[in-house]
Amino acid sequence: MSESCSESSCSTCGVEGCSSRKAEDFRAPANAKSHIKHVIGIVSGKGGVGKSLVTSEIAVLLRKKGYKVGILDADITGPSIPKVFGVHGQAMGTEDGIIPFESKTGIKIMSVNLILDNEESPVIWRGPVIAGVVKQFWTEVVWGELDYLLVDMPPGTGDVPLTVFQSLPVNGIVVVTSPQELVGMIVKKAYNMAQMMNIPVLGLVQNMSYVSCPDCGKKIFIYGEGHGEETAKELNIPAYAALPIIPEIASLCDAGAIEDFDNTYMGDFIEKITK
Repeated sequence: MSESCSESSCSTCGVEGCSSRKAEDFRAPANAKSHIKHVIGIVSGKGGVGKSLVTSEIAVLLRKKGYKVGILDADITGPSIPKVFGVHGQAMGTEDGIIPFESKTGIKIMSVNLILDNEESPVIWRGPVIAGVVKQFWTEVVWGELDYLLVDMPPGTGDVPLTVFQSLPVNGIVVVTSPQELVGMIVKKAYNMAQMMNIPVLGLVQNMSYVSCPDCGKKIFIYGEGHGEETAKELNIPAYAALPIIPEIASLCDAGAIEDFDNTYMGDFIEKITK
């Protein structure tokens, strides 16, 4: 116990910041019918960087490699995963729990849009309620056998990321950013939160890095070249990918056909985060 602590046992200690106080384990048990080998969180320091798109692309690439993959859409107030995969309707429940939807290639998906009466209804809930729903997606959804469960988190370092980090056995995170951000500061916020929670940062993705000229193939850095790769090296993040802007992807997402896109930009990245 610390010198300022008057308790005889750490279990009854109420002193904030006591150096001898044991850290509580808040992890929630997975559904009894869920057997998940790896949980990877996809995070961003701010919105609008294409985090859900990157989550979807990683899931598609993992599935193409033969892995059993699921996506837990923890972005409760801005869910987009079901639309990207062309999944609609309401999830059904059984005695074992909630049954996730499956995409056409077998990627399992659970999102708040799949439990609402109308998927276009806004979710106007307070933080603790939202965090509770995310936790339920872990404890009450029958994920079955999965090699990888990707958790698409809302931007920032608020209630939901904290709930995910504390409640789920997260093996690591991937940080998504873009060139026009204050990359160093934004990425370091997410990086430092993961460090505080003792969760490894597996990779950094700089989305919207450039556009390839359709005539000559030259890279055009419309938002500037960015400093993603430098930041990854500075923080010793093992995997880095710079993704281009491809209009075809937007069309496929609108059509719910992201699985039809052949991503050739993240091969090495996927290899490194799955080591």
